[in-house]
Amino acid sequence: MPAGLQPPTVRRARLDGPDAAAVRRLVGDYLGQTEREKARHLGGIAHPAHGLPAAYGPELRDPAAAYAGAAVYLAEIDGEPVGVAILNRVGPFLEIKRLWADPAARGRGVGGALLDSVVAAGPGVVRLSVWDWREAAIKLYASRGFRAVESWDGRGRLLCMERHGQVRLH
Repeated sequence: MPAGLQPPTVRRARLDGPDAAAVRRLVGDYLGQTEREKARHLGGIAHPAHGLPAAYGPELRDPAAAYAGAAVYLAEIDGEPVGVAILNRVGPFLEIKRLWADPAARGRGVGGALLDSVVAAGPGVVRLSVWDWREAAIKLYASRGFRAVESWDGRGRLLCMERHGQVRLH
């Protein structure tokens, strides 16, 4: 992180209050960027910002309901939300379903701070999937001990990764 800049702080989001709007915005930005990248790398049509596939609707309309049972983390710099991570239990695993740093805050440790928060304490396996063109994200995950594993997802170009060790959901 550049000298003199405030580092990010990470806390659990409260989706029953004002954090819901920040989570909605950050997840919406993540989904929009992902759809644009998929169109570029996989072919197809990029959906406009307000025309995301219907499957994403519940996350954007009501994050509290969509993420019930999940741990939702917000990264902030100077009190402003700049990143989000969603951690779900999927069978015996904890799975990061969303991890996003606002592009304006990149290079300030937001992604690393979020990732560190979700793998900080407690035994277990945490897993995630990432598109193979997201080289910076893959490098970040590898720096935190994530390793590529056999895919649990049938979509081509989606890299599945796991980290064994300390993780927490709450």
